[in-house]
Amino acid sequence: MALVVRPDYHAIPTIEKNGLDWISTQESQTQGRNALRIGILNIMPLGEQYEMNILNPLALSLVDIEPVWIKLESHSYKTWPDGHVDDLYATYSGAVKEKKLDGLIVTGAPVEHLDFEEVNYWDEISELIEDARNNSHSTLGLCWAGFALAKLSGLEKITFERKLFGVYELDNLTYNHPIMGALDDKFVCPQSRFAGFEDQEVEGAVSRGDVNALAHGKES
Repeated sequence: MALVVRPDYHAIPTIEKNGLDWISTQESQTQGRNALRIGILNIMPLGEQYEMNILNPLALSLVDIEPVWIKLESHSYKTWPDGHVDDLYATYSGAVKEKKLDGLIVTGAPVEHLDFEEVNYWDEISELIEDARNNSHSTLGLCWAGFALAKLSGLEKITFERKLFGVYELDNLTYNHPIMGALDDKFVCPQSRFAGFEDQEVEGAVSRGDVNALAHGKES
C-alpha cells in the first residue's frame, strides 16, 4: 500500500524512484484510509540517510503505513543535518499524546561494545520501550536495539573480541511463527555485530517463558 508522509518530506523523490507509493497526511485523513501509525525511534548516525532503510520494507505492507519519527531527549544528534530532527521528529511523549502508536521500531546504534548502563540515553530508551510494550501492539528492535529489548526481558549480551561479519547458516526452530513459517529448515542470514548471547542464557530465558527462540546458528 502507501506511505503516509508530509508533502514536503525530503525523501519523496527517493520513494518515487524506488517505485513505492505515497500519499500526503491530509489526503489520507480526507479519504479515511486508516493507516497504521508506526513509531520509528531513529538513533543511527547520519540518521536522515538511514530513514529509507526503514521505509522501503514498510512500503511493501498490505496496509497504509504512517511513519512517526521519534527522537530522544537525552541524545545528541551531532551527525545529522541542522534542523532536520527538530523539523521532522517528535518526542515519544509528544507522538503518543497526538494519537496512539500501533507499533514501535527502534533502530540500532554503534554502542554494542558498551554496557547498557554506560549508554547515556539508556534510562530514557528503556522507559520508552517498556511503555511501548504495554501500549502498542508490537515493538521491534534492530541491531543494538534488539539487544536492548532482550536486556529488558532478562537476557544479558556478551561482547565479542572480533566483529561477527558474514553470511551464516541458521536452523529454523519455530516453523509455526509468522516470521519463520516461509523459511526452510535451514536458511542463511547476514550478520554484522560485536555482541551476542550464550546458548545457555537463551535456553534459560526460553524455559522461563520470557522469550521465543526462532533460529540458531552454531557459528553465529
